[in-house]
Amino acid sequence: MSTPSSYYAGVYWPARRESAEECARRAERFFSLLSRCDPIYTRWFEQADSRKKALQLQFEPTYEAFVRFFGMRKYRDGPHGFSFSAWTGSEEGRGGMLMVFCGSAFEGQSNKCLLYLPSSEPERERVLRAPVLKDVIRAMVLAWEPDWGVITPDDLRDALSEKGIAGTFMGWLTYFSRNRGEIPLLPDPVSCEPMEEQGSLVVLSPERITTANSEHVDLARRIQGILLVNGLLKPVVPERPSS
Repeated sequence: MSTPSSYYAGVYWPARRESAEECARRAERFFSLLSRCDPIYTRWFEQADSRKKALQLQFEPTYEAFVRFFGMRKYRDGPHGFSFSAWTGSEEGRGGMLMVFCGSAFEGQSNKCLLYLPSSEPERERVLRAPVLKDVIRAMVLAWEPDWGVITPDDLRDALSEKGIAGTFMGWLTYFSRNRGEIPLLPDPVSCEPMEEQGSLVVLSPERITTANSEHVDLARRIQGILLVNGLLKPVVPERPSS
């Protein structure tokens, strides 16, 4: 029996210096919105070297907690912002893990928020549905105001992009900020809907996208080609020309 694909949600934005307090406000809003998406996102633990130790580090995702975290040396990424990881405690491995890198004005690296989606049942079946995932990426967009975002299985990303550079490929759900341009008319079953006032969300199909279905991969490639021609798929952090 083949191993099920791993899915993740990620949003990315270029250099944007923000203080610990500004990042804490964004983080509090994100965790609050995410908690409404599914019950597994109502309980959080700091990351640790072992499951046993992590389960002793439960925290409430409040503004005050994040100000405290971002003031700690272990969560500061030198002069380049803040790096924080958390875990839902729902399963071992990567499922349920969240990583945030924010507040950085460093031009060569994107800020980002990554959420690895459940890989075990019953959470996997419950969360990996288009209506739930729309709410997940909405929480990310409203809190972090990213340039681009995606929810996709790892193997679809690998099939569509040699390097997997943020901003350059399609996922099951793909978010485009307004400054990327207007989304053209796309063929069925693809849908495009506004994401508040921030941008647009393109959903390839209401059913779960998998690489096991060749029609899904072909659809993703076709839509990726259309959006590439229209200038909507470009790196969040422009690649520096080689000297």
